[in-house]
Amino acid sequence: MAPAAELLERARELLAVHPVADGHNDLPWALREQVAYDLDRRDIGADQSAHLHTDIPRLRAGGVGAQFWSVYVRTDLTGDAAVSACLEQIDVVRRLADRYPDDLRLAFTADDMEAARAEGRIASLMGAEGGHSINNSLATLRALYRLGVRYMTLTHNDTIDWADSATDAPRHGGLTRFGEEVVREMNRLGMLVDLSHTAPATMRDALRVSTAPVLFSHSSARAVCDHPRNVPDDVLEALAANGGVAMVTFVPKFVLPEAVAWTAAADENMRAHGLHPLDGTERGLAVQRAFEEANPRPEATAATVADHLDHMREVAGIDHVGIGGDFDGTAFTPSDLSDVSGYPHLVAELLDRHWSEADLARLTWKNAVRVLRDAEDVARGEQGRRGPSTATLEQLDG
Repeated sequence: MAPAAELLERARELLAVHPVADGHNDLPWALREQVAYDLDRRDIGADQSAHLHTDIPRLRAGGVGAQFWSVYVRTDLTGDAAVSACLEQIDVVRRLADRYPDDLRLAFTADDMEAARAEGRIASLMGAEGGHSINNSLATLRALYRLGVRYMTLTHNDTIDWADSATDAPRHGGLTRFGEEVVREMNRLGMLVDLSHTAPATMRDALRVSTAPVLFSHSSARAVCDHPRNVPDDVLEALAANGGVAMVTFVPKFVLPEAVAWTAAADENMRAHGLHPLDGTERGLAVQRAFEEANPRPEATAATVADHLDHMREVAGIDHVGIGGDFDGTAFTPSDLSDVSGYPHLVAELLDRHWSEADLARLTWKNAVRVLRDAEDVARGEQGRRGPSTATLEQLDG
C-alpha cells in the first residue's frame, strides 16, 4: 500500500490533466434558500465553508473541471410556479458565470467542456432536476434547452403526471405515453435523459424508448446499499448497450446501509420542527447539526463510495461510470468528502485499489464528455427525421 500522502499527490496530478466533471451540485438552490440569490452575500470567489459545500477556491482544490449545476425545483412548487423557479435557477447560474469569468465558463456542448478545460476554466452546465419543471409542456422543455439546460431528471422525490419516482407510490408502472414522448423529444433536442430519482420501472421504460445514451446524474448501486434511490444491477447492465453513464453520489444514506435508518430519523426531526427535510436555510442546517450532535451518525468515507464504484464498474463497465457528488443538496457528507475540495481523496482511494490512470480518466472526465457528445450526435440524426413534437398529456394519456 502506498503512503496516503503519495496517493493524494498522484490523485492531484491526475486531476490536473483529467479533472472531475461532476454530474450534480445544488449550489443554485442553496443560494435561493440562504440569500435569495443575493450573490454579494455569498461570494463564492472566497471561502464559503461556513455556509456551503461549494466555492471557487475549493472547486479548484478539488480538481473540478466541469460542473452540472442543478437548476432544481422542489416538488411542492407545481405548475407555472415550478417553471418560474426553474428559470430563476437558470438565471443564477448565468449570473455566476458572468460574475466569475476567469473561473467559470458556460458550456452547452462537449466541445465547450473541452474548450473550458483548455482555458483553465470550469465548464458550467445545467441540469433541471424534476420533470414537474416543464409543467407537462414540450414547448417549455424546448425553451429550457434553448436556455442551456442539458439534462432533465425525469422526476424528483414525487411521482408526477407522466413518470413514477423511486421514493413515492407508483401510479403509472413507469412512463406513460406522454412520458415516452418527453424522452423522445429530449433525444431530438440533445438533452440527456437523467434517471436519478426515478423508479426502476421508469428507468427500464426510458432505456427502452431512448435512442440516445441516458444519465444517472447522482445515484449509486442498489446491490451495495439497498435504497430506492440507487440503481439495480439489471439497469446497470443495460447501460452498456445504451451507452449511458451512472454517476456515483456521495450522500451517506444512499451509500452506507447503516445511514439509511439514521437519516430517516433526522428527516422526521426536521418535520417535527416544521421544516422540509431538504431545507437548506441557516435554520434548517442548525436543526440538522443539533440532531447530529445528539445522535452521532454512521460515518461514510471515500472507501464507502469506492465500494459502489467498484461494483458499478464491474456490472456496467468502465465506460459507464462517473461522479455526481450532490454537494449543497445534502446536509450530510462522507467524512473525507465533506465538500468539493474532497475529490482527490476518492481518486486516491481508487488508486489504492489499483484502478489504472486510464480508467480514472474515464471516470472523472472522459465518460461525461462522451455521453454529452453522443447525445448531440443522436440529436442531429433525429432532427433530420422529424420536427418538434406538439403532443400533449391530454392527447396521449387521456
